[in-house]
Amino acid sequence: MGRRTVRGAVVAAVLCAVVGAGAGPGSGFEAVAAPDPYAYDFADGARTVEGAASTTDAAGLEPGGVYRSTLPVNGQLYFRLALDATSNAYVSATAVPRQGATVASTDGVKVSVQDTDARSCSYDSTRFGPSRSPHPVAAWASRVTDGETTACQSAGTYYVVVERIDSPGSSSDDWDLELTYVSEPSLVNKSSTVAPESPGSDEAWGSASPDPLTGDAVRRPGGAGFATATPVGKGVWRDDITPGRTLFYRVPVDWGQQLYAVAELGSSGVDAGGGGRHVSSALVMSLYNPARGYVDDESLLYDGRQTSAALDPLPPVAYANRYGSGDRVSGMRFAGSYYLVVHLGEQMTERFGPGPYGLTLRVQVTGAAQDAPAYLGQSVPRDTFAVTDRDREAAAGWADVTGEDQGVAAGHGGGSGGDGDPAMRVVAVSGIGTGSLLVLGLGLWTVIARRRSWRV
Repeated sequence: MGRRTVRGAVVAAVLCAVVGAGAGPGSGFEAVAAPDPYAYDFADGARTVEGAASTTDAAGLEPGGVYRSTLPVNGQLYFRLALDATSNAYVSATAVPRQGATVASTDGVKVSVQDTDARSCSYDSTRFGPSRSPHPVAAWASRVTDGETTACQSAGTYYVVVERIDSPGSSSDDWDLELTYVSEPSLVNKSSTVAPESPGSDEAWGSASPDPLTGDAVRRPGGAGFATATPVGKGVWRDDITPGRTLFYRVPVDWGQQLYAVAELGSSGVDAGGGGRHVSSALVMSLYNPARGYVDDESLLYDGRQTSAALDPLPPVAYANRYGSGDRVSGMRFAGSYYLVVHLGEQMTERFGPGPYGLTLRVQVTGAAQDAPAYLGQSVPRDTFAVTDRDREAAAGWADVTGEDQGVAAGHGGGSGGDGDPAMRVVAVSGIGTGSLLVLGLGLWTVIARRRSWRV
């Protein structure tokens, strides 16, 4: 049993014994549902917005805003943007189907930005792929004023269109939806940055990957959403992952730097290499840029033996990459936090058991950081397209903590977003009085401390 499973069981048992026994009108206790380890972590403060069936009724989105909505089967939702003539606008939609939903490899989400004459500024779609396992997927669209096209350049009203892509036989229940809107300022002098001669050519920036990192892995529990993605930098990081779960990590990559990432799934000890048992696309590692735009993904076939998958070499982060062809080049257009999203397919349970399975990430960021382009103002939210000292410190690790529980002991593990241990968050919101909370908290931490001395 993994550490987080043990901890969840401890919390549930204590809450059932204490809260369940005394719950009732006037008791001062309220029943608290156990946290769902497979639930997606939406951003704190995300505003609920209802997508419209027509542009006429479309609700407006604000720069820097994060929104929650729902995406019905065969749904097409409209949202409204008010844009100036100089800024670049990026809108990303993360579709979150429920665990256990039936999805096809071609199911997914499509996002586009259109002007008032229904002309498309840009569009993008992301699918669940061969794993046919429901998990959060994101697609983005933009209105840019620094491209080679003359369309969508004027100030005025624009519309974001979010479409659900369904196949016959797929589940018909609603999907949750998270929307983000990021604004990028124009350059002081647009002519100072020109498109590279061969933006789609590996030879323009080198296609050889460095040797993967070796050495002991440091435990770094992954987050459960973009907003609570766990920061990691250069190093070897590990966590446990169960079928159907998705883990989020963020890597600060500055201007001029290159990102390399390898995901390794540990051996299961079950029918290793025998009997033809395997799961294709058992694990998928996807890369998204700071605006949550899709960049690339890799998947691996699993037969019970350890195996790994590496992202194809990516170009150094550069403003001019936006003029390149293909997501792998154009997606690496700005500095900031890049997201590694790792999903383990639900089919793994049937073939190899419920796990957990060992996940190792080998992350490298190479090259010296370069000066940012001369922007005419700030992004919204601020520093979205920059790497700050705080980002670097968070990604480097917590130097005052040692051992395999680094992330958890420092209060950054399990997608808590810096709010401390999820177990204590459950207790904190349970309505228990101050005295009872102290006693219960001490008991919980005593048990958890003992559990930490056990090996996973």
